[in-house]
Amino acid sequence: MSRIGKKPVTIPSGVTLTQEGQTIKAKGPKGELSFTLPDSVTGKIEGEEFSVQPLVQNKNGMSMWGMCRTMIANLIEGVTNGYKKELELKGVGYRAQMKGSMLSMQLGFSHDVEFTPPEGITITAPKPTSVIVEGIDKQQVGQVAAVIRSYRKPEPYKGKGVRYVGEYVRSKEGKKK
Repeated sequence: MSRIGKKPVTIPSGVTLTQEGQTIKAKGPKGELSFTLPDSVTGKIEGEEFSVQPLVQNKNGMSMWGMCRTMIANLIEGVTNGYKKELELKGVGYRAQMKGSMLSMQLGFSHDVEFTPPEGITITAPKPTSVIVEGIDKQQVGQVAAVIRSYRKPEPYKGKGVRYVGEYVRSKEGKKK
């Protein structure tokens, strides 16, 4: 049995949750998101709580049970508070700055790396060595942060690159003579 799936999701004040068939829509102060439940799971709104139940008792149904509950909780968290990922640039000459809505980074290449954020994502560069990605969709915020990080992943010898704030990069010892 799913321990996460059993817990109902509480709906805070200021958030309206509506259900149309298998589609759940959350609307709050930050915006509006929706999620479609798979066929093996059903959900219902009971007062100020949303509960998820599996329709089939097989492996797929049970695994979708906990995942769907978490997705609904993420919808509610996104429309109330939003999500934020912070990145830091380590390395000599590694800088980031905003040019309009586009992020321009100098990462040791012969050219600047420019990134245009997708709809619903805001990127800021408060310092030349830090980048903040914000939005209401948790998956989209994580994906954009991962794409920015992939331009120059932190390397294990000098530690240069783009990394998440608080990320530990294991350093290796260099060649010995």
